[in-house]
Amino acid sequence: MTTYRTSEIAKQAGLHPNTIRFYEQIGFLTKPVRLPNGYRVYTPLHLEQVRFIRIALRAEVLQNGLRSLAVGIIRLCAACRWREALRETSHYIEQIDREIRFAKSAILLVEATLARAPSPDSTPLTRSDAALALGVTIDTLRNWERNGLVSICRMQNGYRMYTSEDMERLLIIRTLRCANYSLSAILRLTGELSHSREIQVSEALNTPDENEEIVSVCDHLLTSLSSALEDAQEMLVSIEHMKNITTLQ
Repeated sequence: MTTYRTSEIAKQAGLHPNTIRFYEQIGFLTKPVRLPNGYRVYTPLHLEQVRFIRIALRAEVLQNGLRSLAVGIIRLCAACRWREALRETSHYIEQIDREIRFAKSAILLVEATLARAPSPDSTPLTRSDAALALGVTIDTLRNWERNGLVSICRMQNGYRMYTSEDMERLLIIRTLRCANYSLSAILRLTGELSHSREIQVSEALNTPDENEEIVSVCDHLLTSLSSALEDAQEMLVSIEHMKNITTLQ
């Protein structure tokens, strides 16, 4: 059977040897056999496990425990618990599918909101009433305002009052936040809404400006989730391959 030293398996995987040691330390790899001189001996199973780790963590999706699910699957593979790993990967795929549906549904809801005729002005709401109507906390409204997602006018007495137009925009923000779009992606959308309601919502949310210095993964959420789904399908194939390796050993 082919074996590898730490430096050799690191080179095969395109990683630093310290990364391989770290993976072993945190339980991402099956414990390798050690020679009398202390050197680790890695096998084709370890090489496939390292490749699997890179696939599982390649997509930077963090929302609703997706990253935790991926890490859990990696640990199951390190323990050679293949049946559980396959089951959890199927669950992982279902969760990604669900997130994609949420993200797409949020866009449809926003587009439907924008397609409606603007509501006639009604009695403005206080911040507490606005929070109650939206089903969010007052602190959440403050956070959205601090981040520039919405600008609320103050009355002569200094209190903020929320108009029907403010409430429409806040409903859009709430819908998108529930679907895990980032604040910066929503800010990009609301900035465009300030100029016109005739915009491509999906494009505004998922296409960061080239001049933006910091780009969150959620600024291209649908693209990231789609990539994660492809990776998860590849994970299923890799698990079956690792299972076959252990059968042949």
